[in-house]
This record gives sequence, C-alpha cells and structure tokens, in this order.
Amino acid sequence: MDTRLSFPRYPLLVLLCTVSALSGTWSPVAAAGRSCSDTRQVYSEKGYSTGTAPLTQISGEHLRLCPQDYTCCSSQMEETLALQSERDFLKAVEDNSQFLLTTFTQRHRRFDEFFRELIDLSEKSMNQMFTKTYGRLFTQNSHVFQELFVELRRYYSGGSVSLTEVFSDFWSRLVERVFSLVNPQYQFSEDYLECVSKHAEQLQPFGDVPRKLRVQVSRAFIAARALSQGLATGRDIVNKATKLTADSECVRGLMRQWYCPLCRGMPSLRPCHSLCLNVMKGCLANQADLDTEWNNFIDALYQVSEKLEGPFNMELATDSISVKVSEAIMHMQENSVFQGCGNPRPAPGRSKRSPKESGGNRRPFRTYSPEEKPTTAAGTNLDRLVTELKERLRPMRSFWVSLPHTICNDEKMAADVTNEDRCWNGQTRGRYLPDVTKDGLVSQINNPEVEVDIARPDVRTRQLIMELRVVTNKLRHAQSGQDMDFMDSEEGSGSGGGDNGERYNDDWPGYGPYSPPYNKPPRNPVSNPAKPPRVREKNGSKWNRNNSHGRIKSATSRLTFSLVPLLYLPLVVTVATMWR
Repeated sequence: MDTRLSFPRYPLLVLLCTVSALSGTWSPVAAAGRSCSDTRQVYSEKGYSTGTAPLTQISGEHLRLCPQDYTCCSSQMEETLALQSERDFLKAVEDNSQFLLTTFTQRHRRFDEFFRELIDLSEKSMNQMFTKTYGRLFTQNSHVFQELFVELRRYYSGGSVSLTEVFSDFWSRLVERVFSLVNPQYQFSEDYLECVSKHAEQLQPFGDVPRKLRVQVSRAFIAARALSQGLATGRDIVNKATKLTADSECVRGLMRQWYCPLCRGMPSLRPCHSLCLNVMKGCLANQADLDTEWNNFIDALYQVSEKLEGPFNMELATDSISVKVSEAIMHMQENSVFQGCGNPRPAPGRSKRSPKESGGNRRPFRTYSPEEKPTTAAGTNLDRLVTELKERLRPMRSFWVSLPHTICNDEKMAADVTNEDRCWNGQTRGRYLPDVTKDGLVSQINNPEVEVDIARPDVRTRQLIMELRVVTNKLRHAQSGQDMDFMDSEEGSGSGGGDNGERYNDDWPGYGPYSPPYNKPPRNPVSNPAKPPRVREKNGSKWNRNNSHGRIKSATSRLTFSLVPLLYLPLVVTVATMWR
C-alpha cells in the first residue's frame, strides 16, 4: 500500500529513465554520476596517470575541444589527449607513407650499385680484352682509357661533365697514339700527329664509330643518371612531405573525432567515416596539392625506366664500349685518311700490312628472357630491376589525395562506411550529416570540421611542387636522350619531343617498330657454319653509310648489325701482331 501511494510522487523521474533506456542516449540526469571506469582504464593503458581522471562523470563546462556535456575528462586529460591525437595522426601518415620511402630508398640504392658496377665491369672488360690483344702497347697507353671511365663515373655521379667533350677528348688522344701504329709504313712528325688530332672530326679516321658510340652511351648514361637522381629526389620529397606539424585547428578536429568519445565514456565508439575524411582532408590539404606534379613525376620515372630496358639500355651501352673502340681501331687500319695534313713521309723498308680475314671463333649474338638472363652486376640485371621498379611505381599515383581515404579505411581510425548510424558524429552517437569536402587547399573553405586558411598556402609544400617540376623536366628530357645541363652540345635522340620508335633503329639490335621484343632471342643470320664470313664494304655497306637519316630499314639488317663488331675481333689479333 505504501509502495503504491509513493509511486506517483516521481512520475517525471520514471519517465526520463525510461526514455533514456529506450533511446540509448544519456540525459543530464542519467549521465550525472555515471562511472568513468572504462575511460580511466583506456587512459591508463596509454601510459597516463589517472590521478586527475574523475571517478564518475562531471560537468563538462571546463572542456575547450569536446562537447561541454557531462564528461569523464578533466582539463588536463583533454590537453593530454589532444597531444596524443596529434601523435596518432603523424604516426598514421608516417606508417602509410612508409611504402613510398622504402621503395625510393631501396630502389635508388640498387640501381646506383648496379649502374656503378656496370661501369666498373666495362672498364675491367676493356682492360682484359686490350691487354690480351695489344699487350704492352695498351698498358703503356692505358691512362687514355682510364681517363674516359673516370669522366663517365664523374658524369653519372652528378658532375658537371659534357659527354660530348668527354668522347671528343678521348678520340683525339687515342688517334695521336694509334695513328702511327696502324700506319708503320710512314713516318709522322709531332706536328703531323697534332694536325690529325685537330682535324679528326673532318678526317674521321675512326669512321662513324665515335658518333655512334657517343650517341648510344650518352643516351644510356643520361637516362641512368636521371633515373638515379629521380629516385633520390623522390625519397627526399617523401621525407619532407611527411614531416608534418599539425596546427591548432587540425588538432581540434583530430581530438574531437578520436578522443571526445572517450571523454564521453564511450571509448569503443569510432568516428563516422565521413567525419574522419573531412578532418583528414583539412589536415592534409597542402599535401593534396602535390597530386598533379607528383603524378607527372611518377609517370616520368616510369617512362625513363622503360627507355632503360629498351633503346637506352645501360647494359648494352657499357658492354659496347670496348668492342666499339676495337672496331674504330680496325677502321683506322683499313681506311687511313691523310687529306688535310699533307702526305706523310714513307718509312724506309716498311710497307703496309693488310689484316687477314678470318671467320673462326665467331660468337653469335644472343638475347635472353628476363628469367634466364644472367646476372651481370650487383647480383641482378637491368630487366629485373626495371620490372620490379615499375610494379612499385604504379600504386604510387594519386598517393597524396588518397591518403585521407587510406587512413580512414583503417578500422582503428574510423568506423566502416556501412556503420554510419552507430558511430561518433562529433557530438554523440549517430549519423554524420555534412558532405565530404573535395581535395586540395582551396576546397577546404567549406570544410565543416577543420578551419583552413586557404589564403596562406604552405611555403614548404610550394617548394616541394617546384622540386617535383624540376626533376620531372629532367626525366622528360632524358626520355629523348637530352641532358638539360648541356642541351646545346649533347646529341640526344633527335630534335623535338615524342617517341618515334624508328629513330632508335640504329642503336641496338632488336629495337624498332618492326623488330621482335627485346626478351625474345632473334634468329642468328650467321649460325650456318657453311656461310662465309661477312666482309664489310668500304663504301656501300649499311654499316658505313652516313646519310642524313642513319636508319636501317630491314629487321634482318638490324639483327645482323649486332654481329659486325664481333666479326672484327679476329682482325684485332692481326693488328696486335703487327704492332708488336
């Protein structure tokens, strides 16, 4: 009876408790005095003292960042959690950009080691080949060849070196030492040899070999250096772009989405996905502005790497140096030119000896598939390095505008997009209604979560954009075989831009619009032992013809082209015997 009579005395309280229980929300009356044990436990697990943490919810009038409802956070806790939210954000950016940093760092190291070892192997191969062939005559003049490789290394390392001048000096020094040796039937004075050296470009004592070697090696070295520098620049830009400092408005947004639920006593509640995106886009507005130049940079890296495994192949370029120099010496012996410097005086009792043509010991040209190709330097080969690089470059496009989505897709950072009704919307549990803003600094004028001053672009980001433009421009010029530092002196792949495959037909066997892919072994036109060796015609062969186009039309001719230097190797032995 007493109970029945007392029940109507508190109808409002009973109604409020019933509505609160059914709705799942907390009224001030229900929240007052609620335990903060869950909040205190999570706070303690993060390594913070719970000395200032309330045991039960208190009035939130003291809060500056979170809604000023009943709360489990003191002012000190709110400040501490705000700093924690900034650390969580910076770590998320670092973790999600680690793929970029690791790729650029490791790929740069591997390509750099590989290119440097290719140069070392090329010099070692020349020393072995020429020492065996020419003996003491080579060792006495080895400094000429050593200087060539010193300059090639200096260029690759970023030195201010003109490859055109490097090869011009090399051939000038070489002609002075070789001219008299391949013409023992004459006596040459110092003035005569100096004249030949000065007029080497007009006299062409080495035929067209110097031009071909210079063009082929220059293209390969320009592309190799541009790729190596590009990878290093990418590493540095990622390092700089991810070294963020979150401003006060960003920290406010981070705190409100990640730790205000904790202060409300709901530590397991994750922010709504759209809320997370708006906060991240506001905090990463400047990084999103890198997107256009970043994509151009990634595309340029990809295209240069393709050129390196194609017409600007660094392996073939370095391998060709010793063979081309041997071929040039043979050309001088067979086609000595004296115009312009007068007639030399015959040497008493000496006559010119012709080299014996021999077809023995010829090695056929062969290419390899990427799987069977031998490792030539640094335990790998160029095809494998390029393939691995291209696989890693593809997902790098649009990285900066995708970063907010990448972070918010982490279940630890935000609720799933399918759980929009049971997530933290910035005030309480429920659907987040504002639209997600677009990417970039200017678009943040409408960001409801982070106030961004769009009139003050980040200076460091603008500097990174300029760095990206500079390195992209270098990479694009390298695709055409042009070095930006020596545009007026270097001969690249021809004037104008664009990729016209026909332009590279005289570079390496197997390249061009009608040639087989590089990784397929071509048919060997001299594999038949009954077929006589190919003898180079002095005037009419495709090897010597120096017209304005310099192209070989036939795919068969392109494949045969690669065999000519190898056919001269037996002749080198004859020259060596004569020089001794």
